[in-house]
This record gives sequence, structure tokens and C-alpha cells, in this order.
Amino acid sequence: MPTADLPGWKQVFSEDFTGGDVSVGAFPGPVYSPRWSENYIDGTPDTAAQQQPSDARTSGYYPSKVLSVHDGVLDMYLHSEDGVAMGAAPSPKLGGASQRPFNSLVYGRYSVRFKADVLPGFKLAWLLWPDSKQWPQDGEIDFPEGDLSKVIYAAVHGVEAGEHQSDVFRPNEPYGDWHIATTEWRADGIEFFLDGKSLGVSTRFIPTKPMHYILQTESCSPTCPLPQTKGHVLVDWVSIWAKT
Repeated sequence: MPTADLPGWKQVFSEDFTGGDVSVGAFPGPVYSPRWSENYIDGTPDTAAQQQPSDARTSGYYPSKVLSVHDGVLDMYLHSEDGVAMGAAPSPKLGGASQRPFNSLVYGRYSVRFKADVLPGFKLAWLLWPDSKQWPQDGEIDFPEGDLSKVIYAAVHGVEAGEHQSDVFRPNEPYGDWHIATTEWRADGIEFFLDGKSLGVSTRFIPTKPMHYILQTESCSPTCPLPQTKGHVLVDWVSIWAKT
């Protein structure tokens, strides 16, 4: 795990989950609560569920069923119960923040080492989301993103000519192995790196207002997983830097 400042960047957060184990249902617990939040309570609709009637939702965030820490990793156990596909969306806290949003920055560098099982119907959308909640006007930055049975990609969202537009970067790299995904949000552009290799720079719509980081892990967009589909997303470490 990177544990130092970088040229032009001051490290403001690092986590390698070596503080101790936390069982499913107990995250973040005393060890990790100063630095992490489960963010959403059980039953909170995820992106797909927000488009469904409340009595027909087939997916949602269930941190008490999904999140644990063991063997130096944060483990997201993705599975379904009673017809509902379960994900989670934990957020790191900067400086022990107790109020949402926990980790707001204007410009930042976000790096995460992770491994996701190949799980059709489950997806990652680890993102920077605007504190204002004004979407897409104030932007959105996603990396890694994508259905876990397909390939990793990165995306930047904004408004152009009065309409929602996006830049998408596709390295054609599948899930299933360990990767390091890094996002550099700078005043001159947003650059994505996968395993140290640049995927490109977006300059079309660069957010200029505070955003916060969420490891949003969900399902059913557009196809839900089969009931028997289950597996894990493992997070080895997370490091965050602020622009100097």
C-alpha cells in the first residue's frame, strides 16, 4: 500500500485492513469505524432498485449481509437472499469525519487494489459523487466500473449542450484477478490508470465542486444475477491524496 506523499499530492487517507478481523454484520466495528462507514443501511435501494416499485425491488444495499474484514482484506460477499441481490457501498472517512459526506475533496487521487470474482449481474461503480447531489450538472467519476462478468471500464459524466454526456475509457481488461485502479482528478483533466498504465485523460467536463468517494457495489443493471450466483469482491488497500 502506498504510504507517502507524491509529487503534487498529499496523502490524506490509507487503509490496508490489518487492524483486525470483523465478522459479517459487524462492519465497521470499533477498529474501523473511525475510518469507514457502511454508508447505507440495510434495504437502501441501489441504482437499479430506485427505478422499481418499492414492493418489487430485486436489489439493494445490505451491508450487514455483505461486509466483513479478514486476512487483511475488506470482503464484500455478493449474493442473493429471498429474491433480492445484495451489495454494499462503504465509504472511507477522511480525518475521522463523522458527518456526511465523509471524504469530500476538490481534486484528488484515489487508488485501490482489488479483486472481483466473475459474477454476472453484479457490478462495480466505485465513484466520486458530488456533495451537492446535483447530477449530472456537478459531474460523476467512476472507476472501476462494469458488470463483473465483463470488462473493467472508467467513465466521466457531465453536461454538454444541455444534455447528459459521458466519456468512457475501456482497457478491455476482465475482472477476476488482482488490479490497482487509480483515478487522478486534476484541474486540467481526469486521468485513469489500471495497474500503472494510463487509460487516457478526460477534459470535457471536469468537476470543480466537492465530491466524495464511495465503493458502490451493486447489481441488476441491466440484468439481475441468477439466485445461485455468489462470490466476493476483495479490497486489499485504499489510498487517497489531496492536490497540493
